[in-house]
Amino acid sequence: MTSPPGSGAPGTGPAPPQNSAETPWPVRTLSFKIADWIHRLGQVWVEGQLTQINHRRGTRTAFLTLRDPAADMSISVTCDPGLLQRSAVPLTEGTRVVVYGRPNFYAGRGTLSLRITDIRPVGIGELLARIERVKGLLAAEGLFDARRKRPLPFLPHTVGLISGRASAAQRDVLAVAQTRWSAVRFEVRDSPVQGPTAVPSIIEQLAALDAAPHVEVIIIARGGGSVEDLLPFSDETLLRAVAACRTPVVSAIGHEPDNPLLDLVADVRAATPTDAAKKVVPDVAAETAAIGQLRRRSAHALRNWVHREQHVLDGLRARPALANPLRMVDERQARVESAVRDLRRSVTHLLDLEEHRVHRLAAQLSTLGPAQTLARGYAVVQRTDAGAPHAVRSTDDLPVGAHVRIRVSDGSAAAVIAPATTRPADQPEENDQ
Repeated sequence: MTSPPGSGAPGTGPAPPQNSAETPWPVRTLSFKIADWIHRLGQVWVEGQLTQINHRRGTRTAFLTLRDPAADMSISVTCDPGLLQRSAVPLTEGTRVVVYGRPNFYAGRGTLSLRITDIRPVGIGELLARIERVKGLLAAEGLFDARRKRPLPFLPHTVGLISGRASAAQRDVLAVAQTRWSAVRFEVRDSPVQGPTAVPSIIEQLAALDAAPHVEVIIIARGGGSVEDLLPFSDETLLRAVAACRTPVVSAIGHEPDNPLLDLVADVRAATPTDAAKKVVPDVAAETAAIGQLRRRSAHALRNWVHREQHVLDGLRARPALANPLRMVDERQARVESAVRDLRRSVTHLLDLEEHRVHRLAAQLSTLGPAQTLARGYAVVQRTDAGAPHAVRSTDDLPVGAHVRIRVSDGSAAAVIAPATTRPADQPEENDQ
């Protein structure tokens, strides 16, 4: 392509003056500069998904549209029709391919296209290898960790459902949920579930449901399919969007053998869409029956507890201390009364013994005392003029003129010692004879 003079393209003459409001570039200059920068990019390898294939017989150029499966972006592609015919795998809309070509900017129309010289369909093995690489990356980041998964609400007010329009998966989820709980409410969002527009559409619907405060759980449902059909549910962009959701997400993709990476990132994995409805929506009949059974078990357990405690109370009341609370007092009182009787008996016996002893000693005292001696005719002579009265034991204590008191059995008499004729001690008196 030849650039006009003053365009600034290589080999076209002097460069234009400094760009400013006073010296603006014309449109052609800008277009040529853009074309020059794009041309410098050279040939590149690009991966995408075919969405349109326009190949007319007899034409020298085939027109295709290559779309990014993870974003709403596409680019026009041109190639030789023979390149499509020589492909080992038939190329159809939705096929994942890798192309090699050079970007071109057409200055006249201001459009960008990619002229390719090689096109290669992405095989199943390569797709699975890429899925494994994404799986390893997300696992290393902890997006599969069970600790970050949120539990499902027991009785959600509103369930969000993302599925294909009028699809079998959508019908299964709604029918099973209505059977289990007729009052359940769904907010259904239709979205493509395969093809190049699936991932952007699912992400958009997911963001809308996650932002709705009344939606408590989100189900992403799709029926079974091939690896290529289920490829959007292993897309890294979609997986990160699910991991960032604040609302619990249930993955219900395909059948039991199908394992897209969404099953690992979602909070709950359901084997099928029907299984997702069972996991999210409780069975009212089963729950009612379970409540009735729990009530019966609780009542039975309560009755058993009451009977057990009543048995314990009966056992406690049957004990002597509780059956007759005053029994211990009565026993103690009886023991005290018995001890008092024993004490009185012992004291009485002791008093009797002492009284008998006193009588015996009194008798002995009466027998041996001075009164009995005086009664037999003896007398006690006490001298009264020499200090305190005291009994006279010798005639030496009876000098002449001494005052004495003579005590006999029936009284006493005072006397004065008179002189007397002394006689030998061995000569008895007349009264002694």
